[in-house]
Amino acid sequence: MIPNKWLIELSVGGHSIVAGSDGNVAWRHTPWLGSHAAKGAVRPLRRAFQASLQYPGLDPLAISEVFSPAQYMGEKQIMSVDCFVLKLSAEQTDLADRSDNTAEMIKHAIYGYFCQRRGLLVYLEDSSLTRIQSPGSHPMYWETTMSTKIDDYRTVDGVMIAHSGETDVIITRFGDDLKTGPMITRLQEIWSIDDVAFNVPGLSMDSFIPPKQVQKD
Repeated sequence: MIPNKWLIELSVGGHSIVAGSDGNVAWRHTPWLGSHAAKGAVRPLRRAFQASLQYPGLDPLAISEVFSPAQYMGEKQIMSVDCFVLKLSAEQTDLADRSDNTAEMIKHAIYGYFCQRRGLLVYLEDSSLTRIQSPGSHPMYWETTMSTKIDDYRTVDGVMIAHSGETDVIITRFGDDLKTGPMITRLQEIWSIDDVAFNVPGLSMDSFIPPKQVQKD
């Protein structure tokens, strides 16, 4: 698997949502926005870094590639599992690429908890902080924290694949405009995978070509 080349198709409420990357540009297509490039640099396939569109732990090779530049943070027990912890932090250049004149991404960090005995990813923490300010208004801050449990690893064609998990999301909004204090939204998603297949016939490099509307020169 090449982490920078990926394609995801979802059917949600009767609507088709597609996201992908050809290694140079990441893009999305939704019925309400059409095709558009994702803001910032190309990011490897993972569970959303945004939008919770992919499932972590699906491919251990891709996970190891994503975390290869990570910083070792020590050891910790998660869900009664002894783990070593790796941290990924977005570079300032990447944060700047993902910002614009009204929204500034201040930080984005990911912590991966890997089982010491098996080396598999069992828990993922993703946190980001964004400052939003329109002309003439007070700044607002959005902090998003996602915690994902990854479970039920099974062997598929000799590869250990996670088949279930649970994600809890906390979105906190705070700033001078909120006189009553921070606004907190909580979401939870429980997911499972019924079937996994590798080397699907008909999938070629052409499958990762982005729509014409977002292709770079």
